Amino acid sequence: QVQLVESGGGLVQAGGSLRLSCAASGRTFSSYAMGWFRQAPGKEREFVAAITYDGTGTRYEDSVKGRFTIARDNAKNTVYLQMNNLKPEDMAGYYCAATGRRALTTRADQYGYWGQGTQVTVSS
Repeated sequence: QVQLVESGGGLVQAGGSLRLSCAASGRTFSSYAMGWFRQAPGKEREFVAAITYDGTGTRYEDSVKGRFTIARDNAKNTVYLQMNNLKPEDMAGYYCAATGRRALTTRADQYGYWGQGTQVTVSS
């Protein structure tokens, strides 16, 4: 079992930055690929970024490439999402998720563990 708790969301002006954190419980964190997803009101949950279990591989949704960076610290059981140059269209609830395997995936249905989410609001 893995429990995930996100933090770091908030209100930021367009062009600003936020760093989201996701703290995981359980000794299996370092064995799992992790991902970030987001969901805006009235829209489906969408993939944002993912990272392999050891941090050597990452993948990003096209609209965030070059602006967002996913990273992990297995010693701290934490995964991060650094978000720079935020845009109003980035405004959403952001969710951390853990797979049950080492390889990363962009598919939400392949993540078995989810956090409660943290809200990111971007003012224009």
